[in-house]
Amino acid sequence: MNLNQLLVRAARSFPNRVAISHGAADYCDYGTLARRVAGLAGAMRGSIGLTDNDRVGLFMTNTPEYLETFHGALHAGLTALPINNKLHEKELAYIIDDSGARVVFTTPDLAEKAASGLEIAGSKARVVVVGEAEYADYLNADPIEMVDRGDDDLAWLFYTSGTTGNPKGAMLSHRNLWEMTLSYFLDVDRVPVNGAALHPAPMSHGSGFYGIPHLAVGARQVVPETGSFDPSEIFELFQKHEEVSLFAAPTMVKRLIGHNSGEIGNLRTVTYGGGPMYVADLKQALDRFGSKFVQIYGQGESPMCITVLPREDHVDTEHPRYEERLGSVGYAQSVVDVKVVDGNDNTLPAGEVGEILVNGAVVMQGYWNRPDASADSLRGGWLHTGDMGVFDSDGYLTLKDRSKDMIISGGSNIYPREIEEVLLRHPHVTECAVIGRPHEEWGEEVIAFVTPSEGVQIDIDALDRLCLDNIARFKRPKHYRVAASLPKNNYGKIVKRELRNMLMAEENGESG
Repeated sequence: MNLNQLLVRAARSFPNRVAISHGAADYCDYGTLARRVAGLAGAMRGSIGLTDNDRVGLFMTNTPEYLETFHGALHAGLTALPINNKLHEKELAYIIDDSGARVVFTTPDLAEKAASGLEIAGSKARVVVVGEAEYADYLNADPIEMVDRGDDDLAWLFYTSGTTGNPKGAMLSHRNLWEMTLSYFLDVDRVPVNGAALHPAPMSHGSGFYGIPHLAVGARQVVPETGSFDPSEIFELFQKHEEVSLFAAPTMVKRLIGHNSGEIGNLRTVTYGGGPMYVADLKQALDRFGSKFVQIYGQGESPMCITVLPREDHVDTEHPRYEERLGSVGYAQSVVDVKVVDGNDNTLPAGEVGEILVNGAVVMQGYWNRPDASADSLRGGWLHTGDMGVFDSDGYLTLKDRSKDMIISGGSNIYPREIEEVLLRHPHVTECAVIGRPHEEWGEEVIAFVTPSEGVQIDIDALDRLCLDNIARFKRPKHYRVAASLPKNNYGKIVKRELRNMLMAEENGESG
């Protein structure tokens, strides 16, 4: 069944409810949104000339038109292709070429970059700038009935962040997104009819995924006027809308903590994920905001659905393993089965570290035009996440690291996150990253990169003492590097590959 049935139902049952707000102002109700979407779908099938499963690129700043275009593509029986708007033209070109998109909708601020990307790709795809006359004509085109879709037909082609090479397109079907929506209600939160999904994070990613459950109950979507994450604006919108929920990366949560002004009475839920949330940061967030937090662990290949750490576990300070649970990513969500395996895919008992595997109807169908990668990633019917983790006896999963980030020194496995958690206890370390560097005798040695608070000079000896007081000596960094900032990808994740490349370049320079 076509996922856009959620919008059709909401428009039929709640036509006068506000569907989208742009900042504090109402943009349209559900009846109007459904008419716009049906007209846009008619234009996609008509004057634009798209046919079943054609890919519709969305290279846009967060804007109300994003939602119109996304649902227009689904309504027309096409595949939505949301693209991170922070990508370089060459990265955009790769995705356009790989996906074979025939049209790209963009916002005025990104129109030049979109055109450049298509030129690099040698693509003949049409560029449509939302808000301009052509787009208005499409909205007013003859509306069409929603096109029937099978459960396994593609709905969303999600390109991974590509931290280890070119991104791959995870093929997400209508069934995958129905399952994700169900899991939100079962595991994350109950959306009230007067609720609001606030979208300061990119709608091409987690925020867009979690807009769907809000649509399902006829709640409103709130798009900040800036189209991005601005803590001052976020706190203002908390005052304007009721029962506000948002998806946030850990880096965004940390910035919200540091914003000292503003009431949060209307804030309902902050769902966080997409990177490590360190215990020290989480405790600060709980002190500042209280019982508002839910953690999810997922991947684009299993959208938003692997494990959940619910809000009650965040505040259950009487539990004997409270600290351990804060450092975990919770237990398996309702729509998936999760296990930890060894190198031969044998299931490991609680307490042993291995690769995390996921099975369920939410898991992608495979990678676009990558049959070999699909077969490898989905071998045995399980999604091989590439993440390393360990279950405790209660079924709570703690992430260690990506398998490629694990350090092997002197025959012992060292998980960088464990060291990073300790370093972040230092009051003047704002962010850090731990990597392995090749070593003749030990195989690898541990190197820590740390970013200090502004205007503060970090005492390396104090960092070393902190590590020696909290972790085994063989795990402690052998060298510390102080950096003003650490390299990040477009989703805010630290790119350790660039740190490794920097160290390699330095060593080559020394040897040359």
